[in-house]
Amino acid sequence: MLETVAYRIARLGIELPRPHLAGASCLPWRRSGDLLLLTGQLAEWNGQRRYIGRLGREFGVEQGREAAREAALNLVAHAQSALGGDLDRVERCLKLGIYVNAAPEFYEHAEVADGASDLFVEVFGEAGRHSRTAIGVMALPYGVAVEVEAILRVH
Repeated sequence: MLETVAYRIARLGIELPRPHLAGASCLPWRRSGDLLLLTGQLAEWNGQRRYIGRLGREFGVEQGREAAREAALNLVAHAQSALGGDLDRVERCLKLGIYVNAAPEFYEHAEVADGASDLFVEVFGEAGRHSRTAIGVMALPYGVAVEVEAILRVH
């Protein structure tokens, strides 16, 4: 018997945050055929922003990985909401985009992005493997350290 995503999340002791509505005129997710596009999520827990600051200044790589993981947990929560609670409908994570609020002298964007990538593999197994982009930026909304977006193939 195959392990369900819900069972895997429970077995790993992962708690998902409450999904919240996106601000402005955008939606938290959009479905087009078998694609589920998830709006960039910040490092926050149940609406409380955490990890405010820049990598290479206020935070190091390990805290950046934690921020990326937290943002990715928000993506999983939104995917669960978009799919009527059934994360087993995720066939594949196609791509993650990770944006790192970094000081000019910070170069470990890929290591920070691993926090989100590793979470997707933990949660979805082989289906969680993906391509990705990890980009350093001058600023992110509300001054958060990391933002992560995703494209999933679903049924």
